[in-house]
Amino acid sequence: MNIIRKKLFGLFAGATMCFAGTGMAQAEKITLDVIHAWPGHNPFYEQVAEAFTKANPDIEIKFRASPPSYDEGHQALLRGIITNKLPDVYFSGFHLLPELVAALDKRKLAVDLAPFIEKESANWLNANYEPSILNLGRVNGKQYGMAFNASTPIIFYNGDLIKKVTGSSDNFPNDWDTAIELAGKIGKLGDGINGMAYDVHAWPDDWLWRAMIMEQGEPVMNDDGKTVAFGGESGKKALDKAVRFMKEGTMELRDFEQSRQQFVAGKIGFIFSSPNGARAFSDLIGDRFELRSAVFPIANKTDGKLPTGGNAAMILSQDEKRQQAAWRFIKFATGPEGQKLAVLGSGYMPTNKIALEPQYLGDFYKENPNWRTSLDQIQYAQAWGGYPGNNSVQVWRTQRDIIGNVMRGNVSVDEGLEQLVSETNKLLAE
Repeated sequence: MNIIRKKLFGLFAGATMCFAGTGMAQAEKITLDVIHAWPGHNPFYEQVAEAFTKANPDIEIKFRASPPSYDEGHQALLRGIITNKLPDVYFSGFHLLPELVAALDKRKLAVDLAPFIEKESANWLNANYEPSILNLGRVNGKQYGMAFNASTPIIFYNGDLIKKVTGSSDNFPNDWDTAIELAGKIGKLGDGINGMAYDVHAWPDDWLWRAMIMEQGEPVMNDDGKTVAFGGESGKKALDKAVRFMKEGTMELRDFEQSRQQFVAGKIGFIFSSPNGARAFSDLIGDRFELRSAVFPIANKTDGKLPTGGNAAMILSQDEKRQQAAWRFIKFATGPEGQKLAVLGSGYMPTNKIALEPQYLGDFYKENPNWRTSLDQIQYAQAWGGYPGNNSVQVWRTQRDIIGNVMRGNVSVDEGLEQLVSETNKLLAE
């Protein structure tokens, strides 16, 4: 009996160790290293990550410190390629995606998402994403990123100030001349109030500048792909308009964050901003004044377009297991549950079709019209193209300084446009 007991005990102990080993394997976690830009966006990224980990307890998300802008994040990633310190997942600004993919591809580090997509069910891609949304993450026909945040520039306005000068807070003007005239009237209210803010001179990237070209129905780049196309009337009209913002619209040149603060304080009639202002402005303004939003006043209603801002989630890990985990995270973040959390935490447009259904965001949009304004102009949304080469960040910093000088009156529109074109083309040629 003792021999039998010993044998049974040995078998039981062995089985216990097997089960323990299995449990240990199941409990083993993969921690993904993730980077996204804009520290102010941390809360909704963390909400998405927390919900994902709750549904996927074998994967944990750890965020690195957030760079202050897409451009700063891009520069850090380019350095990370050289120093071999890339994260597992990176959320790249759409306009910088081509340059980043090119840099990764040189070292055979670019990860095409096609093999991951092909393993999903046959209808999964079409059921979740519009072709225009998928295009935001494509470079040279390959899917390197999945759109997570998306936005076109819209207007937020102080309904109380608008009502003071027009008698109603409804029917915000949808053309430039009337909008600038309205800003001038608001500026005459006194008490340090400015009519408007279009902070193209201080924006962290060229989103608002491209909008001023594209809304005319004109291209940013020539067909040669090497020189800019706004050296003629489109560029002149854009700069003329920027000067009018100052002279007629009583705009003041401030840092874009300072403009947001002044708007929240009730000192600016209307401000051009990302739809993510729906969340931030609502929280900061509360019930101090009526916050409303309006679509961008497209000049060319037939052919005009707007650049779609935001970012695409990319896999940068070269390890197969980590890639699989990263794909699960990206699929969740860009899926209906992740998009509901991201939109409610930010104000961005959802990038997932299912997220528009009533149980996710559909009912919310019906009750909160300020949040759906960007969707009302989605027919004008177009990819936010970058510049060829490796100087995208420097190109915009140079352009921004020149545009600011024109708005200050330091140089004429014609002289500023000449500088804008020559300096940009020079950087593109390097």
